Amino acid sequence: MLLQHAVVFVNGDQYYGAKASINVWAPRVTDEFEFSLSQMWVIAGSFGKDLNTIEAGWQVSPQLYGDNYPRFFTYWTTDAYQTTGCYNLLCSGFIQTNNRIAIGAAISPRSAFNRRQFDIGLMIWKDPKHGHWWLEFGSGLLVGYWPANMFSHLRNHASMVQFGGEIVNTRSRGYHTGTQMGSGNFAEEGFRKAAYFRNLQVVDWDNSLLPLRNIHQLADHSNCYNIRQGTNSVWGTYFYYGGPGRNVRCP
Repeated sequence: MLLQHAVVFVNGDQYYGAKASINVWAPRVTDEFEFSLSQMWVIAGSFGKDLNTIEAGWQVSPQLYGDNYPRFFTYWTTDAYQTTGCYNLLCSGFIQTNNRIAIGAAISPRSAFNRRQFDIGLMIWKDPKHGHWWLEFGSGLLVGYWPANMFSHLRNHASMVQFGGEIVNTRSRGYHTGTQMGSGNFAEEGFRKAAYFRNLQVVDWDNSLLPLRNIHQLADHSNCYNIRQGTNSVWGTYFYYGGPGRNVRCP
């Protein structure tokens, strides 16, 4: 099983959360053990055995949900995905405080090719008083929180914030999967065709929102899924990303 990404990230500073509007699509997932997701990661620790992450966004996962709808999800781990962590409320960890938002619920409406586009606003931020990491959906709706004492490194602050797409490539047929990322179209297709993140920001220690500085981007299989970032006065920092998976450029 291989995870493949098209992401932008910032590191090298102290981060207390992240905010973005995430375009929602229903990418095709071609194997029941694969998934396609679009999310924010709030990360601390090394990428060895002690990685702490908090994650939220949407995902299509037939294995987890039994269908191919994009669903609102959360995730966490304290040991680099080895033995701790889970999606949504499948284990203790994330504490839901508001039942107006169903974690794991299908998101509707969804974007369509060359038609109307829909996105969801998500924000993860650290409460300066109690240290918990809160998840906010839309304009100010608090969904719940990850308690500070769950974590080792994230007990204080994050050292990296990441935004973008991820898919699982099982190569179950002996070649690259046809599972799509984002809309299933490459980043250069642009608005109404490619998926996007817009208004990317990080959260400072006092819960103020800051623009991203020293942005890096990574597409580890750019012939299969790629990414293009930009900045303007309406969308702030944004990027298009995604792709079809298996194609003539990605055998």
